[in-house]
Amino acid sequence: MTKAELIERVSEQIHTLTKRQTEIIVNAVFNSIKDTLAGGEKIEIRGFGSFRLRQRRSREGRNPKTGSPVAVPAKRVPFFKAGKELKELVDH
Repeated sequence: MTKAELIERVSEQIHTLTKRQTEIIVNAVFNSIKDTLAGGEKIEIRGFGSFRLRQRRSREGRNPKTGSPVAVPAKRVPFFKAGKELKELVDH
C-alpha cells in the first residue's frame, strides 16, 4: 500500500473530511513519527507496535565492484517492532 492509497482508504472511512484534509492528517502523523525518532525518542502505539532507534557499530565492508575494503561508519537506524495484537492479527 502506498501513502496515496492509505490516504484514499482513510478518506473513505471518514466521510466528513476531504481527501486534502485527510492527506494533511496522515502527513502530520508521519512527520510526528519522523521528528520523534530524529530526536532520539521512541514511539509506542498500543495494539500496533513501537518504533525505536538501534545503534549499528562501525565495521569494515567491501566495495562490490573492486573488492577493496571500505570503512562503514556507526549509525542509528529506525526499527519497528510489531505489537502483540498486530502479530496475532497477521498470524491467524
